[in-house]
Amino acid sequence: MRSPISGYNRLTKVHKFSAAGIAAAGVAALAFAVVPGGSADAGTQSIAVKPVAWTSTSLGVQEQQDQLGKQSDNAAKLAKRDAEAKKKADAEAKAKADKERAEKQAASRSEERKPVQAAPAPAPAPKTYANNLDGWIREAMDIMKAKGIPGSYDGIKRNIMRESTGNPNAINNWDSNAAAGIPSKGLLQVIDPTFKAYHVEGTSWNIYDPVANITAACNYAWKVYGSMDNVNSAY
Repeated sequence: MRSPISGYNRLTKVHKFSAAGIAAAGVAALAFAVVPGGSADAGTQSIAVKPVAWTSTSLGVQEQQDQLGKQSDNAAKLAKRDAEAKKKADAEAKAKADKERAEKQAASRSEERKPVQAAPAPAPAPKTYANNLDGWIREAMDIMKAKGIPGSYDGIKRNIMRESTGNPNAINNWDSNAAAGIPSKGLLQVIDPTFKAYHVEGTSWNIYDPVANITAACNYAWKVYGSMDNVNSAY
């Protein structure tokens, strides 16, 4: 191997430069200086490469670009997050509205299917009776039926006709009861003690009242004879 040529020094590279840094700075970063060599040979020179430092301005451009990139990324993330939140809120609002609409429709259908209640039937008018013998007997029989007192229309009318001929104010002033001071009175010729003892609740306490007289007499005949139908003479 040959030794180096006398009088020459080798060209050496002092610093390595970054291509990206050079592009950011926008200027050529290299400068060369020619320095006289130490040899006496004519035309012989030593060339050294001198590094050029980056300026603060060139470094600031890259930092600004990085910062802008980060801000752009953050803005994109925020926009995406806001869009997703709005989408979620819209979906929840729509679901709520759909649920409320479905509930209203269900309630409406239920109301439509609800049967219409008929108005309560009016209370029946009170039963009326004619103010005559037929009406008195029929009213007395309805009361007797409610109280469980037996007696037929024919049995009651037959005894009335025999006792008073249908006169509610009839009074017997000549028999033994009259002689004892308790004459028989009314349609079925009832004495006062018997009327009071067998009076039917809900009727008048007036012995001459036709309905009160009939019901008291029939109540007495039920307890003594089993029914007014079994009475065929004075009783």
